[in-house]
Amino acid sequence: MKPRLALALLAGMLLSGPVTAVQDLDRIVAVINDDVIMRSELAVKIRGVTTQMEEQNIPLPPLDILQKQVLDRLIMTKLQIQMAQNTGIRVDDETLNRTISNIARENELSLNQFREILEQDGYGYENFRREIRDEILISRLQQRQVDNRVIVTDREIDNYLSNQEHQGETDIEFHIAHILIAIPEGASSRQVTRARETAEQALSELQGGADFANMAATYSDGQQALDGGDLGWRKAGQVPTLFADFISDMEVGGLSGLIKSPSGYHIIKLLDKRSSEQVVVTQTKVRHILVRPDELTTVDDARRRLQQLRMRIEGGDDFAELAKAHSVDTMSAADGGDLGWVNPGDLVPEFENMMDSLEPGAVSEPFPSQFGFHILQVLDRREHDSTEDIKRARAREAIRRRKLEEARTDWLRQMRDEAYVEYRLDS
Repeated sequence: MKPRLALALLAGMLLSGPVTAVQDLDRIVAVINDDVIMRSELAVKIRGVTTQMEEQNIPLPPLDILQKQVLDRLIMTKLQIQMAQNTGIRVDDETLNRTISNIARENELSLNQFREILEQDGYGYENFRREIRDEILISRLQQRQVDNRVIVTDREIDNYLSNQEHQGETDIEFHIAHILIAIPEGASSRQVTRARETAEQALSELQGGADFANMAATYSDGQQALDGGDLGWRKAGQVPTLFADFISDMEVGGLSGLIKSPSGYHIIKLLDKRSSEQVVVTQTKVRHILVRPDELTTVDDARRRLQQLRMRIEGGDDFAELAKAHSVDTMSAADGGDLGWVNPGDLVPEFENMMDSLEPGAVSEPFPSQFGFHILQVLDRREHDSTEDIKRARAREAIRRRKLEEARTDWLRQMRDEAYVEYRLDS
């Protein structure tokens, strides 16, 4: 069996499969509210877990511990299915069929081939359908009860990124310039005072707008003085410890103020910062007109209307005015059909493929998407540094994953506490 298929069948392997002699000894091993778990169901689940662990070379725990762990997992599955059904969540056959077809297609199999492999491996197709339906039920329940309530704020993202920088867990690089007003070893108080006065004078001139490179060449005792004090690009972990706490809070172009160390007084300037994983994407500025077929508008009517609008635009009519009057995408229509600057992947494939095929200024032929029929016009293109956007998106996802894990754990614990569960493993 292909590896991806084995992963897709994992849930089925744990809950289904042939039941043979264990039926003769079948009995209830747990009661969950108004439902029960039978010994045969637990035995099948244990066989699946055992097979999976052996394939991954994971040592098996003692049987009594394994039984308890698997039974607890089954109990939580049952509780979630009960809640989903009691709250009116349903999975229609069309959704189920589409999901199973997608699993087959991802494994480069037809539905018939997929079904044959299931049967060859001893998994009943109807049992597999039931288990996939249960997975979808649970997913929809968690979405409604937990996931939709988890919010990540911009402040949380800012704090997350700031903590990463302070801990050196960041891919940001800093371009730093440095001025050192040295204090000789064993310096007298008079020498220390003179060094401080010089440093304060340099800082005052810098704050007044003096060029940092010139000031470094004039005042600095550092090795890079004649290079304008330029320390080059440094990753967060490579920034001298003395400067690390200052640099993480500085804006590009900002000055540190005086930093005292045994070697003297330092002034640093953050010339620039960047991600070491810089991501530049091609953005497209685009606008469109959408016509959606309905009871009064056939597919041919929608296409014909858009073709007429396209001819009017090519004849000199204003695209924005026609979008306001004719587009059923009310949000963009108010802005003349303008969708703004879009990144690769922001729009549905049909729209993006058409957009990418056009030069700036061109208007497309009518084309379909899941939303209806469109014509679009590419207004402009540009190369855009999306590093910061991607960094924040990754931070948002990391925070969301953590909060989801905590929220789901609390939700499942509460569900378990409020349920009636009776163990009968030892009876």
